[in-house]
Amino acid sequence: MTELNINPHPAKYWHKLANGRIQCDVCPRACQLKPGQRGFCFVRARAGEQMVLTTYGLSSGMAIDPIEKKPLNHFLPGTKVFSLGTAGCNLACRFCQNWNISKSREMDILAHKAMPRDIAAAAAKHGCASVAFTYNEPTIFLEYAIDTAKECHKLGIKTVAVTNGYICDAARQEFYAHMDATNVDLKGFTDKFYKKLIGGTLQPVLDTLCYLKQHTEVWFEITTLLIPGENDSAAEIDQSTKWVVENLGPDVPMHFTAFHPAWKMQDKPATLLATLQLACDIAKQNGVRYAYTGNIYDVAGTSSYCHNCGKRIVERESYRISSYQLNAKGECKFCATPCAGRFAEKLGGSRFA
Repeated sequence: MTELNINPHPAKYWHKLANGRIQCDVCPRACQLKPGQRGFCFVRARAGEQMVLTTYGLSSGMAIDPIEKKPLNHFLPGTKVFSLGTAGCNLACRFCQNWNISKSREMDILAHKAMPRDIAAAAAKHGCASVAFTYNEPTIFLEYAIDTAKECHKLGIKTVAVTNGYICDAARQEFYAHMDATNVDLKGFTDKFYKKLIGGTLQPVLDTLCYLKQHTEVWFEITTLLIPGENDSAAEIDQSTKWVVENLGPDVPMHFTAFHPAWKMQDKPATLLATLQLACDIAKQNGVRYAYTGNIYDVAGTSSYCHNCGKRIVERESYRISSYQLNAKGECKFCATPCAGRFAEKLGGSRFA
């Protein structure tokens, strides 16, 4: 293979091996590369005697979304988030919903030049409270994400990572030092599921969740896409939600979202609302205070409730907030019990501000 020359940017987290290869230390795959080779993610590559990131300053798409779409229901609700992604991924989910981006091996999908300072300026111009690194896995372009986060913070704009949590410890520490919030995909709760349908292992994701809880102030929420017959059993949901409460506490919101046939899993049916509702019921029985349905129309399941008095404190119709019963401190207006999360003094982008 020829040497790479596609917008290379010096990369961090790699080391040389005695056999002449260099090993990437960003994620547990630990790809070992000869000159000119790319890692499994396709965007971290060897050029000469160093590792480079080939997608720095390039985006496959940008959009302005409600923060609830990430999904983050307890982080600056009602505000706008400037979303962007690049290409590639370090996992191989057979059910990937963004497969055209995350599985792309063509650089021509990176149609937008977007340097960190320009992204921050664009987010400010459009009144976005945060910038999200999403659509594909942000840890594989961590140098780009970190530099963008620094520019955002200069303007008072928060940063969000929508991630699979599959990352090594040193890279994890630096990456989350620059993030204000994250949604982590807990795709299943068995190694069998991860190996069969994802091409990874479960433990690094659990390590990321524990790290976020124990060593950072990053606000985080968890999403599990429930796939019929694969990771939607009551027993597995019981195990995962018990683990969350025991290791992360009762205040971490959990989103159970509906699978729709995609990419290499066209043979599976879409997830039933009843399955998502059962998952939420199990989560709440095990002590999870905030459990949500997603990827499906369900006002009751996507709304937030006070864990003390049981009143509906945030009503959501899809991603739109239709009723907001929290005060400026994020407390229930009915009983003054705090709702876990990060809240602004006013609800952003809503007539209830």
